[in-house]
Amino acid sequence: MDTQQSTIPGTTRPIGAVDITAPAFKADPFPYYARLRAEAPVFPVTLQATKQRAWLVTRYDDALNVLKDDTRFFKNPQNAMTAQQWKKAPKLPPMFKSLQHNLLSLDGPDHTRLRALVHRAFTPRLIEQWREQIEIVTNELLDAAEPKGHMDLIADFAQPLPLTMIGRILGVPTQDYPQFQRGMKAFVSVGTRRNPLVIPSLLQFMSYLKKLTRERQARPKDDLITALVQAKEGNDQLTDDEVLAMIFLLLSAGHETTVNLLGSGTLALLEFPAELARLRDSPEPALVKSAVEELVRFVCPAETATERYTTGDVTIAGTTIPRGELVLAVIASANRDAAYFESPDALDLSRQNNKHLSFGQGIHYCIGAPLSRMEGQIALSTLARRMPKLRLAVTPEQLRWRGSFIVRGLETLPVTF
Repeated sequence: MDTQQSTIPGTTRPIGAVDITAPAFKADPFPYYARLRAEAPVFPVTLQATKQRAWLVTRYDDALNVLKDDTRFFKNPQNAMTAQQWKKAPKLPPMFKSLQHNLLSLDGPDHTRLRALVHRAFTPRLIEQWREQIEIVTNELLDAAEPKGHMDLIADFAQPLPLTMIGRILGVPTQDYPQFQRGMKAFVSVGTRRNPLVIPSLLQFMSYLKKLTRERQARPKDDLITALVQAKEGNDQLTDDEVLAMIFLLLSAGHETTVNLLGSGTLALLEFPAELARLRDSPEPALVKSAVEELVRFVCPAETATERYTTGDVTIAGTTIPRGELVLAVIASANRDAAYFESPDALDLSRQNNKHLSFGQGIHYCIGAPLSRMEGQIALSTLARRMPKLRLAVTPEQLRWRGSFIVRGLETLPVTF
């Protein structure tokens, strides 16, 4: 956000402006959100990259309503804005327009149609059959790190595990992995830093995925790209652009948020050593499941929900948001709302009735949630068990957080064991 100050409605005491995408803010956004919940539950900020105004909705009830209301809030800004607003709105470069036709940018019948087709490909059976592979890759990564006695948990564990798995699930050939990894690096960089220098690399990545899709159309295999190509609902099936857009969405949902869950989740466990010991020493599968749900609530790999736009003037908690405005339901705030969570700032791996909003709600509920949960359960429980002397190798103040929009994660996490 810019340097101006905003005044809390009904008061004269200003809340200082912040850049919600800045690394310094990402390090600990929770006190700021706590103040917003108490004093200004619907609050305007300016996004640094686009200079666009966004409204932060910070209380649990209000955030939940935004996520579930597909009438007053649209994903497609063109359908929500006036013609004049749309003319001035920031837009993707033309070469990326094919990526816009995905589940996160569609409303109504278009979304319903696409979700029905994708569900035929991205099934629980497909995800469950990769459990053994996730266990193998997890142990291989820890085997490689163990003799050294130290590692960067992000670069050596949290990033390669979901990257390897989403590549295998999609059906990326082994010999193509270096190219796939370079493409993913460009994709993540554009998505979080708005870095125009990586656009050529991203275009190359798009070309590679289009080529792989054409190969699966000609020679089907037992992988997700084939399943997307073959998904049908009556006479309807995904177009080539829709397949490409869906692949990119799954790369985001199946990789980026899981990296942040594993990295920030490990940091949280190190900050609460008694909870780490519980995870390490308990043989109960139920604790592993509730532990991951609690870590997802506590660290919020996606700090806010993805963009929504008001279809008309909308009043929330006494504040009216005009038509066509960007609204962000702040998951990191809703998940710490004391009205719904007892001792919300404490980590409790056996927390019951944990109705966090980290995977969203309503028709846009995260399609990659089962994969992220499985990877988190296997990776974090295995890490805790195999490395009982895991310690942070730097002070918490030395950790670097990524400057990003939507997601929240660490640049590095140096650990010893």
